[in-house]
Amino acid sequence: MRKVIAATFISLDGVMQAPGGPQEDPTGGFEHGGWTFHYFDDATGKALFEIFEKPFDLLLGRKTYDIFAAHWPYAGDDDPIAKLFNSITKYVATRGDRKFDWNNSRSLGSDVVAAIKELKAGEGPDLLIQGSSNLIQTLLRNGLIDEFNLLTFPLVLGTGKKLFGDGTVPVAMKLLRVQTSPTGVIMATYRPDGAVKTGSFALPDPSDEEIERRKRLQ
Repeated sequence: MRKVIAATFISLDGVMQAPGGPQEDPTGGFEHGGWTFHYFDDATGKALFEIFEKPFDLLLGRKTYDIFAAHWPYAGDDDPIAKLFNSITKYVATRGDRKFDWNNSRSLGSDVVAAIKELKAGEGPDLLIQGSSNLIQTLLRNGLIDEFNLLTFPLVLGTGKKLFGDGTVPVAMKLLRVQTSPTGVIMATYRPDGAVKTGSFALPDPSDEEIERRKRLQ
């Protein structure tokens, strides 16, 4: 069975929009495109390349696909990521008929959830999501992401498309590994770990003030 892995750059407040440059995705008036640039160092680059070491196919939303298709085929095979991305299969979530010029690109069809379930159940390498915030929301709602490789950058952006947006289904996470870079990037891998478990630090016999406070919240 193939895993779906979301490898994502996020800010401390969970924004993932336009990490690579000002023109990458200015939709919604986003003004901070390129916010990862000054934090990249050898350790961050090494962690990124480790994500790409195992065989994978790309799983992309249409907007991220358009960004990649306008960049990686023209970066040249001297760029190791370009060489890799240009050769592997790209599965794209897109509405309607779409002609793809980037080689080895395939539409997921009209029912994205069903298509990804079928891919997961089949043989082949893992499916790696890059960017694709809208697609990620769909996959989160349907419990289809098996692992998160998150590179969290030490800044707050305030607005922008977020990794865990409205409608995200609550889930516990298990930390598999973590490291940090000299520039303060936290590189962590998580796996969904069942339902969120709750508990309470409240007194076994709540005070009258606590009882009244609870009533005011109702």
